[in-house]
This record gives sequence, structure tokens and C-alpha cells, in this order.
Amino acid sequence: MDDLTAEVFEIEDKEELIDEIMNKHGQDILQLVYSYVNNKELAEDLTQDIFVKCYKSLHTYRGKSKIKTWLWRIAINHCKDYLKSWYNKKVIVTENESMYTEVQKESVEQTVIQNDDDHRLASAVMNLPIKYREVIYLFYFEELPIKDIAIVIQVKENTVKTRLRRAKELLKNGLEE
Repeated sequence: MDDLTAEVFEIEDKEELIDEIMNKHGQDILQLVYSYVNNKELAEDLTQDIFVKCYKSLHTYRGKSKIKTWLWRIAINHCKDYLKSWYNKKVIVTENESMYTEVQKESVEQTVIQNDDDHRLASAVMNLPIKYREVIYLFYFEELPIKDIAIVIQVKENTVKTRLRRAKELLKNGLEE
């Protein structure tokens, strides 16, 4: 199945449907959530909450957009709500995660340099304000067209273009330092 549409909701077994949605979009949602919270365990918890919310809200899906767009809208709103929450502002969450790198057939020096560059870029993206981080993530990592990004984050296309341009400027300045 290429994309889940309104016909899928004719399935009587909601559990089967949510399993299919999670299998198809789970990793994408997890990566999206991580781009907001910058913490693996927290991203996993929030992703689980998002799919529970999706399960409870299946009856509200009207088929006016792709299921992925509908799901991303739920995820983005949930992330923004979390970031505004008392818990996020008052509780300090730590992450002690080892970084694993895939062994490449390049020289050790090239691998070290590439890893350092990747880490610097990822760190620079994660340090951007959320409104810039989300457009960078959706455009470059999810490869969504500007029109779809505008729909997902509920702003005008020109706003997306402006945020992309400003995010690139901030990244360039941050990486030149």
C-alpha cells in the first residue's frame, strides 16, 4: 500500500489499522519528534503518546489530506505542546547515549573528520530556534516540498521560504565560528 487513505478506515479492526500506520510512519515520526526535543528516550515516549492520540482520533480523520500529513500535524502539535508544558520547563532530563558509528572503508582520518563535521552540523541544527529547525528537518531530511511543509506547519509558503533562508544563514554563521 503506497499511502493510507480514507478507504483504509473501512477496516473494522482499529488495532490492525494503527499497527499498519505505526509500521509505515513510526520511524519518520520518531525522527521528527527527536528534531524537536533532542533526546532519544523522550522522543520515544512522545512518539508513543502521539500514536495513542492518533488511535483515539482515528474517527476524526476525514481524508482531506494524506494520512501522513494528518499524523505529522498531530505530532508537531504534540511536540509544541510538550515544549510549552510545565514539565519541560521545570524538569531536567538528561541523556547518556553513546554514539555508534558505522565502520566505513575510508581511512581513519577521513572517518574522524566526517564524524566531526556531521556532529557539528547536527549540533548546529539542533541549536536553531524551533521554527527554523522544523523547516530544515522537513525540507532536507524528509525531503518535503515547500508546499507540503506549509500545510504541515500551517504557515504560508513564503513564510516557509523565509524561514529556510534564515535557517541557512544561521547555520552558515554558526558553522563558520
